[in-house]
Amino acid sequence: MKMKNLKAKIGIIGGSGFYDLATGLKEIKVETPYGAPSDKIAIGKISGRRVAFLPRHKKEHDLPPHLINYRANIWALKSLGVERIITSHAVGSLQKGYRPGDLVVLDQFVDRTRGRIDTFYDGPIATHVSTAFPYCPQIRNLAIAEAKKNKLDLHETGTVVIIQGPRFSTAAESLWFTRMGWHVVNMTEYPEIVLAREKEMCYTAIAVVTDFDCGLIAEGKVKPVSTKEIVESFKENINKVKNLMLAMIENWPEKRNCECGESLKHARF
Repeated sequence: MKMKNLKAKIGIIGGSGFYDLATGLKEIKVETPYGAPSDKIAIGKISGRRVAFLPRHKKEHDLPPHLINYRANIWALKSLGVERIITSHAVGSLQKGYRPGDLVVLDQFVDRTRGRIDTFYDGPIATHVSTAFPYCPQIRNLAIAEAKKNKLDLHETGTVVIIQGPRFSTAAESLWFTRMGWHVVNMTEYPEIVLAREKEMCYTAIAVVTDFDCGLIAEGKVKPVSTKEIVESFKENINKVKNLMLAMIENWPEKRNCECGESLKHARF
């Protein structure tokens, strides 16, 4: 494959199960100043557009959330020319209205992680990137529009709480998140999203609700589900996400009309 074909403007971060969306896949190793990314990056075409795929947890899904090299992942995609990222996450629901099987186009996050390296900028120039509205509005709107066309059960907004992992929340923690009004919980959204913002990349996340979190169950508001039911729900709805991503890329806007590409413009002193 020629060097120019090792570039892609669209990046998808998820599992290796997304690979079957593309044709002509070529896997490459990418070196970064921050160590190795989670895995090789696969580059192929969807609807004539070149896309770079990165499995967040490695192909074997044996890389836990707190050990993912988020800086290397984002740097690697940026080095390949990626300007806009679509990603998927499995999430637990914190609110009764966010049901297993639903999709959520996230619009806010709350960081409850600790010790994760979450910036490319350690000085000497002080850099303070705004994350007031961290998700790309242009690609969020595209995801919502295509989900409506395909009549998917989708929430147009949602706040995700990112916990450290690898353990799940206690019932007390989960109830706190619920009573704060937050919607879903996950372990991998942070610092991935802020690192993308620091590299002036658009970032959009489509969350898949797999189950109700333990706080709602402890309160008796919902019934617990079996592991088998969670796995079945995940498999079913990953296909929905894949189909949604395919529809998005088929109708992909060629030009960016958001401000994500200028996030460093007023971030430095």
